[in-house]
This record gives sequence, structure tokens and C-alpha cells, in this order.
Amino acid sequence: MKNNIFKFVFFLLISSTMMANVALPNIFGDNMVLQRNSEVKIWGWGNPKEEIRLISSWNNQEYKTVTNNQAKWELTIKTPEAGGPFTIFIKGYNEVVLKNILIGEVWLCSGQSNMEMSASWGIEDGEEEMKNATNPNIRFFTVPKLTATTPQNNLLGNWTESTPETMKYFSAIGYFFAKRLREELKNVPIGLISSNWGGTPAEIWMPEEVVNNDPLLLENAKKLNEQEYGPRQPGRAYNAMIYPIVGFKIAGTLWYQGESNVGSLVYDKTLGALITSWRKEWKEDFPFYYVQIAPFKTGSNNFSNVTVRDSQRKLLKEVNNVGMVVTSDISDTIDIHPKNKKSVGIRLANLALTNVYKTNSNLVNGPLFKGFKTEKNKAIISFDYADGLYFKDKKSNQFEVAGADGIFYPAEASIKNNEVILTSKKVVNPAKVRFAWGNTTQSDLFNKANLPASCFSSEF
Repeated sequence: MKNNIFKFVFFLLISSTMMANVALPNIFGDNMVLQRNSEVKIWGWGNPKEEIRLISSWNNQEYKTVTNNQAKWELTIKTPEAGGPFTIFIKGYNEVVLKNILIGEVWLCSGQSNMEMSASWGIEDGEEEMKNATNPNIRFFTVPKLTATTPQNNLLGNWTESTPETMKYFSAIGYFFAKRLREELKNVPIGLISSNWGGTPAEIWMPEEVVNNDPLLLENAKKLNEQEYGPRQPGRAYNAMIYPIVGFKIAGTLWYQGESNVGSLVYDKTLGALITSWRKEWKEDFPFYYVQIAPFKTGSNNFSNVTVRDSQRKLLKEVNNVGMVVTSDISDTIDIHPKNKKSVGIRLANLALTNVYKTNSNLVNGPLFKGFKTEKNKAIISFDYADGLYFKDKKSNQFEVAGADGIFYPAEASIKNNEVILTSKKVVNPAKVRFAWGNTTQSDLFNKANLPASCFSSEF
């Protein structure tokens, strides 16, 4: 008899340990923002073959599924127009209640230190902006710096409302982006996921196999030197800081990175591979807006920084649904971390407001090199977004022309019909043109929106 009782108690103990509690990744939690007007995937873990029921308070609809033999479950739920706060109830053997949920627009902010940079770093007007940062309709999720050799299922972190204390340590560009969206979209909450690591190259932010399976990317990645402040091995940050949130519905991505790839001649291919890989993992062609790195003094190579900036410009024609903001006019050529983060966030937001939300009809891009033609000894350059072209100081000394020998010489530049006309006494038959071609050169060509032109070289 005693032996039977012992067996029964032992069975109960074993059964209770087998019945794993329903759990969710930390990206799903109190205070989160879910993408509006969407089918949003929510997933977690439980006991194999456990029935999971989910009820969303905005429509009291019940969703059901069964945990698979890998102890994982997944549901797709419909979200309404912007609003909240709402509650989500999830029940298996236990119950999980997610509270104070908002429905709005969710953006992923990623890259290196210029995206990571917060008000605590001493940005322009940081103290004043912090005082006014209380806004429960802007929410933050900060991904901690982590690496992993294989893709991870979860990461640490939690959603918080914007307050002077939380804004102080969150991506300043992300915050100003959200603030500008709020101005235009009025009552739409904004959720921001910040996943950044200063000093890191793009290769660590994409799946390792993407680099390994591309000879060009692999060769370039092998040139990355070890640094004491961050990883250099492909895939390490992706595995720990991006993969765990893949599938969390987002409106798009903001990206500010490239300084750690200075010296690369194939940065457009590298960033293009990253964008493609993320979209493949998310199974969605979401918009990807990035910041062209700022002019700054880079070692002894006069053209290593500008080469990356030109690669970023070229990417606009190589990958669909991307946008770029130019920052040469708000940069500090002796500081790799420009302090004006508000203008950057606003420019990114204006791209989204124009292209995604269709609420802004203003010119939101700086002039971009379109092409050039020759007429006798003249090179005539055309630009996209060229309305109201002007030189900041009435004239420009930043244009150069080259003949068939490829040797560039300074050119005299004038503007006519929103095109730039170049001549040089040293080049009779222009074959190539370039503009603002130097690591620290800040563009002096602007359009009517007072946005600077990107550097460019026609020979690449």
C-alpha cells in the first residue's frame, strides 16, 4: 500500500514538471505596441499537445491552437486601427495576461553607435528634449548587446513608455523619428525596437550563411580586424539581437551604420545582402530607410569614407523600397558622432510619411546624381530631386571632371534649368565626373527643401 502511494505521489511530481507553463518571448509583454490593421503573429512555448487559447480585448475574439512536438505554439491575430490600451489573455495550463497594449506603428531601429546614441551622450538640445519626453503613446524596447554562435529563441528586455528617464537612454534618432510621426499621424501610437551595437560592421548583423555563401562578402569579411569593443564575426549579433524578434510585425526598419565598414569597396553589396536576408526571414518586403554616414576624417586614406557614402547612394538603385537621408550638412568632420540627431530622425520620418503613410507631399530627398552628358567641352549633370538647385556659397568648388585618362581636375560649375554644367581648361573631352569626393567634404549643393546633395562619382 505504502509503495502504491509512493508511486502515485511520484507520478504527480513527474506530471507537474512535464506540464510546462505557457511562456512567451520577452518581445511580447506589457506596454508593447502591435502593428495596426495587420495580421500579427504571436508565438511562445508550452507543453507538447497543449491547447492554447488567446483572447484579444479589442474585439473579444478567441483564437485557438495546439503546441507542437517542439513545445512551440503560434497564432496569427488581427489587429484593428490605432488605439488602446488593450489586454491580451493567453491560457493553457496556466494563464498569461498582457496589459496596457497599444495598437499603432512599429519600427525597428538598428545599426551602430550613431543609431544607439541617446540623449545621455550629450546630443544637441538633449536636456530640453528629455524634459518634454513624457508620452505614453511612444513605447521603447531596447535589445541588450549579446552575441551567439547559433540563432536564439529569446532575448532580455521589456517594453516601456516614453518618459524623461527612459528616453534619456534610448536611441535619440528613434525617439525623434517617433515624435515626428506622432505630429503627422496624430493619434497613432508608435513602438520602437532598438537593436544596436557601437563599432560593429554590417556583416555581424546578417545570417552567417549569407556571408559564407557569397565569395565577395566572405572575402571582404575576412579583412575585418578584431576590436576590443565589439564582435567582428559574421552572424553573431544577428543570432542574438535580431533573430529572436524575427516575425514580430513591423512597419519598417531604420538603419544607421557604415562607419565600421569604412575601407570596403562593396558596402552596397553588403548592406543589400543584409536587407534581402532580413526581408526573407520576416517574409515581408518592408521599407528600409538608412542614414548615409557623415563626412569625417578617417585615418590616412582620403577616400575611404566617401567610398562607403557613395556605395550607400548606389544602393538606392540596386534594392527596392529603400530610402536614404544625407547628413553632410549637419555633420562634424572631426567627430564620428554628430550631435544633431533631431534633424536625422525628422528626415527619416519624412521619408516614411511620404512613402509609407502618404501624408506628406513635400520634397524629402536631397539631390541625387542621375546621369551626365557631354556637349563639346562641357559636362552636363542631371539630378533626381533637383527642384530649386542652388550652391550654398553661390558657387561650388566641389565638382571635378576627368578625361579618358581618369585623372580628375577641379571644374567650374554653374546651374541652369536645375542641371549643373561643368567645364575645365585641363579636360577638353569630359569622360567622368564626381562631386564632394573627399572624406571630410560637406556638400555645397542643395535643393529648394534645403537638403544637401549626396557625393557621387560616375566612374563607379
